[in-house]
Amino acid sequence: MTGTVSPHPVIVVGSGPTGLLLAGDLAAAGVPVTLVERRPRKISNLSRAFGVHARTLEQLDARPSPTTTLNGRAAHAPLSRSLADELIATGSTITRLRLFRRLSLDLGTLPSRFPFLLITPQYEVERLLERRARELGVEFRYESEVVGLRQDADGADLDVRGADGTVVTHRAAYVVGTDGHRSAVREALGLPFPGTSVIKSLILADVRLAERPDSVLTVNGAGNAFAMIASFGDGWYRVMGWNRDHEVPDDAPLDLDEVKEIARRALGTDYGMHDARWLSRFHSDERQVPRYRVGRVLLAGDAAHIHSPAGGQGMNTGLQDAANLGWKLAAVVQGRASDGFLDTYEAERHPVGKVVLRSSGGLVRLARAHHPALRAVRALVSAFANVARPVRTKALAQISGIGYRYPAPRGSHRLTGTRVPDVALESGRLYEALRGGRFVLITPDGYRASAGREDRLACERWAGDRRTTVLVRPDGYVAWAADSAEPAAIEAALAAHLG
Repeated sequence: MTGTVSPHPVIVVGSGPTGLLLAGDLAAAGVPVTLVERRPRKISNLSRAFGVHARTLEQLDARPSPTTTLNGRAAHAPLSRSLADELIATGSTITRLRLFRRLSLDLGTLPSRFPFLLITPQYEVERLLERRARELGVEFRYESEVVGLRQDADGADLDVRGADGTVVTHRAAYVVGTDGHRSAVREALGLPFPGTSVIKSLILADVRLAERPDSVLTVNGAGNAFAMIASFGDGWYRVMGWNRDHEVPDDAPLDLDEVKEIARRALGTDYGMHDARWLSRFHSDERQVPRYRVGRVLLAGDAAHIHSPAGGQGMNTGLQDAANLGWKLAAVVQGRASDGFLDTYEAERHPVGKVVLRSSGGLVRLARAHHPALRAVRALVSAFANVARPVRTKALAQISGIGYRYPAPRGSHRLTGTRVPDVALESGRLYEALRGGRFVLITPDGYRASAGREDRLACERWAGDRRTTVLVRPDGYVAWAADSAEPAAIEAALAAHLG
């Protein structure tokens, strides 16, 4: 049996972190959104990702906590508690990453309000983002599987099969696939997902330990084995490992003895592992779809790109996809920007996904180095990075996400497309001012938003003596800047970017 329901402005497929953040951002902007999820409603405590980097925390800092939303929507006034504040309370932080024994990266030097890596399981991220999305009015449809997709110039038809087997066709102005590496939306578009398997047999386990490691995150490789142990802070530890001498299919049985053996080979001890609540085996791929947008359908997160786990960049890259896309899609749906504006999402985020693929792949290949010549290269790279500050700075900027900038039109100011740090304003901090989901105009002498723009623009003054005028996008990147700007130039920029 097939039925058709009335049109939706936006349907998001997939309720992982990327889909939840995107749906919440759309709802906060006043766009009705439906989130379709194949699984039953249950946030699993058995998820792979466990690290949240500085740039992701900055994005979450620009969003008010669910407990501080007003009347079901995010308030425009700066609010005291953010999503970042809530998430940080669920985990532990580390300020130093050690790679290949010799290479040490000091996260404490990051030019960010969050100079650390937050260790917290993915399910804590999902729990927070789901609560926000629900409070903002997102409609959730669980046990709903996408089985067909068609589109035309005006919208897309999504065939969704419910738990009872009934197929219903949903009409939407736009569909966003955030449904993971086996994305039904991507497959329905017929897009290829080129790439390779980097590691054929990784193991994952959540265990308790009789002995506590010295660090929140313990990583090492020795001989043909590699292992990592991360503390969730609640008595459970995530273990990830690999044994070159025992690469088997994903469905091969896995027991705790094998996990212990890998840990002993790589770390010298298994820390008395016991009471495993989850054991899993998987392979790691590097893949990226050639296009993030096909007409009225867009892809984000693992549906668009998957990486090796090295550097912990997968979930973070997806969340930053959502932060880039949400405000743009809201502007188009609400008629404040043309449909072509959505092309900037692919233009800005596809190159970032490509760089993450390259950098995480390089890390995992160095970690797996087996041939003496490759190990010599790894030692040389580590030694060089330790003494070459620019190399360390660039590596930290990429891994943390704060180092990416978006392409700017020819002739633009040098700041256009760059990430804006949490600068001081007369009224407080920039990322507090961004919590209303609006553009923020920062000027040296003050500026007043013209009538009709108050819901899209916050006007602020520098706390210090800076003279540059900067228009900051809702995702914390520079849309336009000028070293000296007359009111007419500011008005022209606002008209161009706010509609």
